[in-house]
Amino acid sequence: MAAQENLKPLLLSLLQAFYWCDESLQNYLRSRGWPEVTRPQSMVMANIVLGVNRPSDIARNMGVSRQAIHSTINQMVDTGIVALADDPVNRRVKIVTPTKLGETMRVDAQQAMFIQAEELSARLGEDDFRQLTRILSRAWGPALTFGPGLAGSDA
Repeated sequence: MAAQENLKPLLLSLLQAFYWCDESLQNYLRSRGWPEVTRPQSMVMANIVLGVNRPSDIARNMGVSRQAIHSTINQMVDTGIVALADDPVNRRVKIVTPTKLGETMRVDAQQAMFIQAEELSARLGEDDFRQLTRILSRAWGPALTFGPGLAGSDA
């Protein structure tokens, strides 16, 4: 089990990296005068930027209930960051879209991510930073499944 020797579990390392990125993003947005955005709201915006705009799909990606995601989206609607609109493909479904205010906030968020990348590159060294982003950007394939005869099974 060479992967376990002297290494923090991957999930904890990724989680710490995510927290660093999200906290840095929040600090930048606050410095630009934006209202406080919760971590779930930040994740909703990340999904929208990735092209995921149906509440049920966002909930699935985040591993939360549809009720929880609707609560988060409604908070964002109340602050004017996003709006709910009819899905042009299926009128029974709503999609989440950034408002003009949300688009402006997204531009600032993108600037924050650019600054984060520059700073992290300086802290880690350019070669290590490029290697890190290259590795994390690879397609990892489908999530592992477990059970008899499958990855991670005791059988």
